[in-house]
Order: sequence, then structure tokens, then C-alpha cells
Amino acid sequence: MVDRWATTPYPLLRRGGELLCDEGVDDMHRPTKLLLYWSPRVLGIAFALFLSLFALDVFDEHLGLWKTILALSVHLIPTAIIVLVLAISWRWEWVGGMLFIAVGILYLARMWHHPAAVAGISGPLFLIGALFLINSWKRAEIRA
Repeated sequence: MVDRWATTPYPLLRRGGELLCDEGVDDMHRPTKLLLYWSPRVLGIAFALFLSLFALDVFDEHLGLWKTILALSVHLIPTAIIVLVLAISWRWEWVGGMLFIAVGILYLARMWHHPAAVAGISGPLFLIGALFLINSWKRAEIRA
């Protein structure tokens, strides 16, 4: 019979077949690590796609080709900002988390008189920013 603790990668202290201490075993399991690492990134991509849907209304304007391209590019500026912040966040979670929260506060300050818009835009920005900050604080455990 194979001892299951003999093959574990964690440093365990044993005496006479009895488990004495499991200090080397981390508290965060692999699915939790993956969820904590990927959730702000996937939510950031989904939010950028959500914002880009608002740019599609330029095709109802029946403008010429160049005016439509110009209007589409202007409507996609918020999406470009989110993609830029997401790219920064991918490498530097702490900076990106603060930037997502800052963009949420900026939107909240400019659109405070539209509570539904604030909840739909600033809320996800705050959530994504908080997840990146948690990711930054738990970085050693996630990457272990």
C-alpha cells in the first residue's frame, strides 16, 4: 500500500507514520487560485466588449463611409481606455486595480445624475478593480 503523504509535494513533518504538522500546505487550493487570477481579466474583457456594443448605434445614423468610421472611432474611445487599463492590469495588478477604480470614480463623478448608468458602468469597474487589488495582495499565494 502506498502512503499518500509520501508522494505529496508539500514538506510535511512526520514521526512514526503520524502527521505532525502541515505548515507547508498552503490554504489556497488550485481552483481558487485560478478563479482569483482569471476572474478580473475575463471580466475586464467582457466589460470592454459590453462597452463596445454601445458604439454600434452609429450604423443607424445612415452617414457616409468616412463619417461612419469617424463616429465609430469616437464611440470606441471608452473601450480603448478600458483595454489599455486592462493591458496595464495584466502585468501590474496593483496599478491596474487602482486605475479601474479611478475610471469608475471618474465616471461616477461625471454621471452622478443617472443612477442606472452609474450602477451599470461604475459598478463593474469597481468590482474589476477590487479583484485586481485582491489579486495583487494574494500574488505570492496565487503564483505558488
